[in-house]
Amino acid sequence: MIRRMVTDARGATNPIPQFPAGFLWGVSTSAHQIEGATDERGASVWDAFTAEPGKVKDGSTAAVACDHYHRYPEDVALLARLGVGAYRFSVSWPRVNAPQGLDFYDRLVDELCAGGVRPVPTLFHWDLPVALDWLDRDTAARFAEYVSVVAERLGDRVQKWITINEPAEHTLLGHALGTHAPGKRLLFDALPAAHHQLLAHGLAVQALRAAGATDIGIANSHGPTWPASQEQADAEAADFYDLLLNRLFSDPVLLGEYPHGIGELMPGDVDSDLKIIAEPLDFYGVNYYAPTRVGAPQGTEIEFGGVSMPAELPFSVREIEGVPTTDFGWPVVPEGLTELLTGFRERYGDRLPPIVITENGCSYEGVDDQERIAYLDGHIRALHKAVEAGVDVRGYFVWSLLDNFEWAEGYARRFGLVHVDYETLTRTPKASYGWLRDVLRAQAQG
Repeated sequence: MIRRMVTDARGATNPIPQFPAGFLWGVSTSAHQIEGATDERGASVWDAFTAEPGKVKDGSTAAVACDHYHRYPEDVALLARLGVGAYRFSVSWPRVNAPQGLDFYDRLVDELCAGGVRPVPTLFHWDLPVALDWLDRDTAARFAEYVSVVAERLGDRVQKWITINEPAEHTLLGHALGTHAPGKRLLFDALPAAHHQLLAHGLAVQALRAAGATDIGIANSHGPTWPASQEQADAEAADFYDLLLNRLFSDPVLLGEYPHGIGELMPGDVDSDLKIIAEPLDFYGVNYYAPTRVGAPQGTEIEFGGVSMPAELPFSVREIEGVPTTDFGWPVVPEGLTELLTGFRERYGDRLPPIVITENGCSYEGVDDQERIAYLDGHIRALHKAVEAGVDVRGYFVWSLLDNFEWAEGYARRFGLVHVDYETLTRTPKASYGWLRDVLRAQAQG
């Protein structure tokens, strides 16, 4: 079934539908997951977290990772051969804090521009300097200062900027459940970390505007929430989960307000902060992987998608039956992307700026990765359906260019279009790399 889909996707009988002129195709990575060279930057909360025994499943660290720091010309050449229009990478705040730390990003941006690939930096992708804490309001102000430094240095060549990546996951996994750095297990007392990241986003937009930037967005993770049944308890649990993982992070940015009952739980002068959080954006980045099926709490701790969900949470995440799963155990539901985007348009109306899919991808083993091809084929088609339905989508970025350090999973999960041998660091383009190259050529030809 999968191989038939792939043949059709690559052949003339069933090509990928044509996207509008100017649609931006790209791939994404993050600094901590690929750069390595940890001895040439300051320490981050992830360095401290991975140094603790048992925090990373295979006991590994990102000390070398893909060694992108030293091998970036090879990786940029892979991007150029792939034919993408843009590369979304992240800037490491701890590296910028080190002497000559910005020099690396200068070189990277120059290499990208020379290769005809648009640089799209994300200014925070979870690697907070170890001396800082998102529970502290002052971290938002420090972030704005750092953003100003980066924008001053790179702004002559960078047009498109992303402030913060996935504050929902960084709050939930890093501060509420403790399965990611900084490893805090605060449950609902983690909400200030969410508010301060959103405030940091708004302050960063102001700093980028002051530096002359005209194309700014955020990268929030979103997915439809499906009740486990029609029972009231399941519906209420699903609505609460949707509030925490979706609306808590989109409503303040797009509407300038928290969902009902949440604002009073946040620290500081929330009304004033919301005016900053809702600074107008030029695009809204969406990271999509899958919907979530949610029901009432079951009274036991469960393992889901590599995360332990405590019994005391007022919801439980359930399996979505009858769909394939990735090697990570994540459900493959391309139509969820169409549902998500059309739902966003209905919810936010003219408050919703143009959308860019800033991440979409999957974990599969092997270089002949036909499953990844089928996954991308399905999701690109689902994205096109959203465009046909009237959603203003301007771009699509695949996660990820390279196999990399997958956070608490270590090197056990491979999301890359390019295989990385972690012993030799040899890069080998996978079948999906060739498939995407062919898709992009066909899109360019119209």
